[in-house]
Amino acid sequence: MLARKEIFPNVIELNYQAGELLGCNVYLVFEGNEWILIDIGFEETVEDYIDVIRNIDFPLANCKTLIATHADVDHIQGLAKAKQILGTTVTSHPLAVKALESGDKLQTFAEIALQDIHLDMPPVKIEHQIVDGDILTVGKLELEVWHTPGHTNSQLSFRMGDLLFSGDNIYRDGCVGAIDAHHGSDIPDFIKSLERIRQSDVKWLLPSHGPIFRKDNAMLDKTIARLNSYLHMADFGTCAVDWPLMDEWEDEIVKGVLPKE
Repeated sequence: MLARKEIFPNVIELNYQAGELLGCNVYLVFEGNEWILIDIGFEETVEDYIDVIRNIDFPLANCKTLIATHADVDHIQGLAKAKQILGTTVTSHPLAVKALESGDKLQTFAEIALQDIHLDMPPVKIEHQIVDGDILTVGKLELEVWHTPGHTNSQLSFRMGDLLFSGDNIYRDGCVGAIDAHHGSDIPDFIKSLERIRQSDVKWLLPSHGPIFRKDNAMLDKTIARLNSYLHMADFGTCAVDWPLMDEWEDEIVKGVLPKE
């Protein structure tokens, strides 16, 4: 058996444990005889992650549930396979259930024809639905469910003491999860979710991609300001709420204003 590399007490990140980048961040939270996984990644890496779990002496039968932070293929394509191997249940937000149970390729980003992305999206039954304010228990541990929409309408985060498993809300470099109208993104909701994180007293953010980092309010302020600008930019199409340039253009037409040299 290998030594467990706990990044915080009762928390193991499986890429870090493996010593190599296998995919999205997969968090194993444990206490006593129980453990859960937050996300699982692509189907092709499921057995790699499970080998890691075996090698650090976690009985597979003790997995309480698999949690989908949201319905994106890079986080959940392997759910059906992992569920079968572990003999456990799957948990998600209600707004993710339809896409997960139907294997919706478009909503999960498994099919993006113009980028030549054509991935399988195995459907998976969702046994448990959780919403904001619910409490998940793992042994004696408690994880508070936060619904943090914006990147997707089903995005979940989980608070455990000073830690926030923060999904695709924010990364260490100030980037955020992809904003795309076909994906169900919503910029005003995204801003509210980031403000909730900013205003909280959590100390550490454990994202779904990239390194874990200490919450940096100055960085969050900068990111929130950037997203506020997106609300008024044509760059973000139907995810924006308006385009002030068109109001200026209409006013110039009415006034007969000519191009300025």
